Amino acid sequence: MQIFKDVVKEAIEHLPEDKLSEVFDFVGYLLAKEKMEREREEKSELDMDPKKDPILKYIGTVSVEPFAHKIDEILYGEQD
Repeated sequence: MQIFKDVVKEAIEHLPEDKLSEVFDFVGYLLAKEKMEREREEKSELDMDPKKDPILKYIGTVSVEPFAHKIDEILYGEQD
């Protein structure tokens, strides 16, 4: 990896001054893109963790008394 960085640095040394701003802009774009991808992955991991999601952590509690008692009747009315 360091060799590749050295090659890029050497290539930059040979660029005309007016092209350096384009290189700088592109590097900034790549860094911003990397940051957004990292944040998206972290958010995705958070979304899928029932321990961290206030709604998901209650999945399954309706099967426990007192929630399960007559839940169909409460939700759908009297059953025939």
